Amino acid sequence: MITKPIRTRFAPSPTGRMHIGNARSALYPFLLARRMGGKFILRIEDTDQKRYEPGAEQELIDGLHWLGLHYDEGPDIGGPHGPYRQSERRAIYHEHAWKLVELGKAFPCFCTPDRLEKVRQEQMKNKQNPRYDGTCRLLAPEEARRRVNAGEKYVIRFKMPKDGSITTTDLLRGSITTENSALDDSVLLKSDGLPTYHLAAMVDDHLMGITHVIRGSEWLPSMPLHIHVIRAFGWEEPIFAHLSVFLKPSGKGKMSKRDRAEAMKDGHSIFLGDMKELGYTPEGVLNWIALMGWGVAEDDVMTLDQMVKRFNIDNLTPSPAAINFQKLDHFNGTHIRLLPTEELAARIKPYFLADGLKVEDDTLLKITPLLRERLVTLDDCLAFGAFFFRESVQPNAEELVAKGLDAKQSAEVARRAYQILSALPDLSHARAEPPMRAYVEESGLSPNQVFGIVRVAVTGQKVSPPLFESMEIIGKEKVLERLEKAAQMLETM
Repeated sequence: MITKPIRTRFAPSPTGRMHIGNARSALYPFLLARRMGGKFILRIEDTDQKRYEPGAEQELIDGLHWLGLHYDEGPDIGGPHGPYRQSERRAIYHEHAWKLVELGKAFPCFCTPDRLEKVRQEQMKNKQNPRYDGTCRLLAPEEARRRVNAGEKYVIRFKMPKDGSITTTDLLRGSITTENSALDDSVLLKSDGLPTYHLAAMVDDHLMGITHVIRGSEWLPSMPLHIHVIRAFGWEEPIFAHLSVFLKPSGKGKMSKRDRAEAMKDGHSIFLGDMKELGYTPEGVLNWIALMGWGVAEDDVMTLDQMVKRFNIDNLTPSPAAINFQKLDHFNGTHIRLLPTEELAARIKPYFLADGLKVEDDTLLKITPLLRERLVTLDDCLAFGAFFFRESVQPNAEELVAKGLDAKQSAEVARRAYQILSALPDLSHARAEPPMRAYVEESGLSPNQVFGIVRVAVTGQKVSPPLFESMEIIGKEKVLERLEKAAQMLETM
């Protein structure tokens, strides 16, 4: 039982772009901390210098802020347990690694990579599991220290017990017992003086007072070693929960970063930066990933505040979750419709501006309610609403010809619509729709024929927000100009 204040952490490695797996590994600890009145910490685990990518840390920070997962302590804001980058904590790990040596729980190893590779090859040849053969484990402590002081290159390995077993507890899976003989003398401190995850994360979780470690299932096989390290120091163990894996949309195989290209073909991605550019909202993304591993109804629509109020760590499930981009679209569209008009207008404005359009804020506020019901992603605003801000539109001539009519007949419809609308003092919805519907009745044509021609002429497209509301916003002058142009196009076909 954890009796001290709840402290959780998101501890990513800056080795690539932020993806939905990172986002979920941050979301659940955030929800737990906020639900229990605790603290949520960001720690950057950047000790793997070979895989380090410049810019990755900032992308992680930007991703958290975009999602609204604001942390209480971190590398950019500080806190009482810093530094919050592992590369800046080298002396701390060095001290703790040698503390384990002094306790007889670890040992310096001087084996060269060449020797270790030869041993590995021999073990594989004999159909044995490759593992450290224990050569330096037998060195007397005084001899080991003398060689270290002489400048000989070394690593520090954990001295795994040869007999007995260790029982660990994962919150999602229960007790797991592992024979110690199946575990290796793993490296804790590398020859460059930097720690491996097995040492650094355990030391930092202890020193930072982390009470709950919620992390990816890829660390489940390492959990026995991690508990051994924690117990070797005599520390209190945090509660561990290893999250379910994400499967490809087909349900076959684990989703990986390499699957991005296939997803992007359909306008989807697993990377947050892509998702933002594709017009997804943080609310929609959070709702989507929250339900992949949380045992609540799969269609529950929740804001972040509602998630905090409902979250219970005991409801997390280990069952693999197949990524379903259609559900992402469903949640994203739903959250778009929940946004207040002013907020939605502010979010779609950058997409219009990026398309080179001059956006009047008054017009934007008028069209936003018309667009809201049609948007799945924010960038859909261009497909449904760019014509509001264009000086003119370029309709496809063939689309101006109504079904069942020829070009000449369609031109006559456009001319008659021009006559009706030009006679009105303005094109408010209430003024424009009745005479146009009366024309439909007297002409014997269908509403689809008449309004279809007018829609393409005025908006330049076959699908748009409601026609009369759109014409009112576009204004009488532009509507008439566009009808005249459409009539001329039809007459020259």
